[in-house]
Amino acid sequence: MSSNYLNEKTVDGILAVDRDATNELSDEDNVRIATAPYQAEFPYERDEEAQVTRREFCNFLFLTSSALFLGSAGFAAKLAYNSTLENQFPALQIEGGAQLQPGSSVNFFYPDENDTAILIRASDGRYYAYEQKCTHLTCPVYYSKTNDRLECPCHEGGFDVHTGDVLYGPPPRPLGMIKIEMRDSGEVWAIGKKIEDEHAPA
Repeated sequence: MSSNYLNEKTVDGILAVDRDATNELSDEDNVRIATAPYQAEFPYERDEEAQVTRREFCNFLFLTSSALFLGSAGFAAKLAYNSTLENQFPALQIEGGAQLQPGSSVNFFYPDENDTAILIRASDGRYYAYEQKCTHLTCPVYYSKTNDRLECPCHEGGFDVHTGDVLYGPPPRPLGMIKIEMRDSGEVWAIGKKIEDEHAPA
């Protein structure tokens, strides 16, 4: 008889014993005996396979933990960096700020000559300053005295004059707010920028 026939008989015999005598499944030893002749053609070791699976799982846990750690560290570093930003901006007197009447505005540059900004004295007499670029596509915003708000003429965006928050239109986030303070003789000074986390509503 061929070896294949003998192997088939061996497997059939084991299964028959399981079904008829004990009504139990073959244990691992019986399976090893039945499959031993095929090991030469399809070699593998169960112990090695289990070891590879454990190794892959440990590698997955390590990579996932590393990614979470690096993400958390990056976020913490960004917060630490943001907390130092307002100390890096110079103080600058805003020309024409002292003469502003309620319901009017004046443009200026801050923190350097490439960054346009706008100082508003709202209808209630209070001063506010923002980056002038719309957060949609950077069109310059202007102050509308009639509506007492900042408006973007390019795509009809609107911002709250008191907070810089988006009122309507496509802008995805508030205007960048510039910190100001009043000094002698009503002078208005730009002294820094509010970072995004600080500017966001609670």
